[in-house]
Amino acid sequence: MDYTKTVVITGASKGIGKATAIAFAQEGYHVLINFNKSEKDAVALYDNLKEKKCSVQRFKADVSKRKEVDNMISFCISQFGSIDILINNAGICQEKLFTDITDDDWDQMINTNLKSAFFCTQAALKYMLPQKKGKIINISSIWGMVGGSCEVHYSAAKAGLIGLTKALAKELGPSNIQVNCIAPGIIQTDMLSSHHQEQLNILRENTPLMKLGSPDDIARCAFFLASHHADFITGQIISPNGGFVI
Repeated sequence: MDYTKTVVITGASKGIGKATAIAFAQEGYHVLINFNKSEKDAVALYDNLKEKKCSVQRFKADVSKRKEVDNMISFCISQFGSIDILINNAGICQEKLFTDITDDDWDQMINTNLKSAFFCTQAALKYMLPQKKGKIINISSIWGMVGGSCEVHYSAAKAGLIGLTKALAKELGPSNIQVNCIAPGIIQTDMLSSHHQEQLNILRENTPLMKLGSPDDIARCAFFLASHHADFITGQIISPNGGFVI
């Protein structure tokens, strides 16, 4: 394989991040797998891709902390020499009545889902701007588009990513850097682990395509946005959601 481009994926040990890391690694990209708490999953993914002769590295960093983000990006440059694509995927979710959300709940949600993208993007741009090229892909949610009951802080953080995407795309366009956002619908990941089968069936029935999405559905979308086929696409919110939100 011709390893010519590097992608950094935050929260890459499980779910959408894992599927995205696999997709890029198998297509010949250098891949930096970021993780924080899920070290066992990150090591398993790293070992699996290494066995397949993929060019991967892993790095533990809490991406809600600037110093750890800066260290991660520096490590990426030392290992691969560049950063061409940044995928801000790290995120958490929580269902809670708005009146029950604590200060800590709010801060943790905003820091993990939104502030992390601020830190990672600023760090990556130190290298993207001088080379006058790069792609930034933010992973939001349909709830960032339309709001989710009992997920106000999650919806607010994901809506923030959408605003960040649109504004930054305008700012970075003259530097030939594309910024886009993926807003997944109901995807079968650990974030659905608290849902009972009856709830999942209702979500499926409310999706026009009559099925839930898979992490691979989102990974394929990210891979397209990172490719040269998407060079004229920027500031867009693409929502693979099976018709759940139209």
